Amino acid sequence: MSTSDDFAPATTTSESTTATDPAEILRVDDVTVGYGGVAAVRGLNASVRAGEILTLLGPNGSGKTTSLLAMVGALDLMAGSITALGEPIDKRIERNARRGITLVPDTRGVFHRLSVADNLRLAKRRGGRDIDSVYDYFPKLKTMRTRRCGNLSGGEQQMLALAKALLASPRVLLIDELSLGLSPIAVQDLLPRLRSIADDTQMAVILVEQHIDLALGIADKAIVLHHGRVAVSAPASALRENRDTVEAAYFGRTVESGVA
Repeated sequence: MSTSDDFAPATTTSESTTATDPAEILRVDDVTVGYGGVAAVRGLNASVRAGEILTLLGPNGSGKTTSLLAMVGALDLMAGSITALGEPIDKRIERNARRGITLVPDTRGVFHRLSVADNLRLAKRRGGRDIDSVYDYFPKLKTMRTRRCGNLSGGEQQMLALAKALLASPRVLLIDELSLGLSPIAVQDLLPRLRSIADDTQMAVILVEQHIDLALGIADKAIVLHHGRVAVSAPASALRENRDTVEAAYFGRTVESGVA
């Protein structure tokens, strides 16, 4: 059983200081962000290192997607700061992408009328990965390379979305709702694959996910958001052993002492 030291209170998380750890690939310090001057996320602190997976959990409307959009530079911050690869996040998404910060949106960003191979050719970047190298992670795509993307299953389309993202050799990969619309079998296949990719490439991953147990099974760290605030921030292993804590956080009860 995990101790109370495994859990950081939402208001005093250990990542809330401004000191920069050189090993961190992306760091979020006391960020408030929203839309039209209305905050959707308040006081968010988070960080991820090379090869780590941080999963953002929480009910619908808790601020998970908003957090990812802020990290990729798609939203102006109302307060706080985000640092990626040692420099402040840029306000232009394309500049952040060139620095190695890649977002896979919940819409997947694939072209349904094009073949698998054509989708990958369009995503190929100078200096990025070779297409054959991403087939190594998703061999099923190689057998489907002439098939039109619109004829793929949801799981196969998500494989293609991840493969396209990997072609850019990202340093940070942000994934919004990887399992959205997928069968349980597809999710059970994709999430462990993501863990292997992070380990192999030392890419930092921030994953928004609704399958709590599967996400905690592959992640190193987890944050549960509720109504735009951090309800709990802890090692994923600690939350796997304390599901009551996760359930309490989903209802917005912050963890102060390891017991929700």
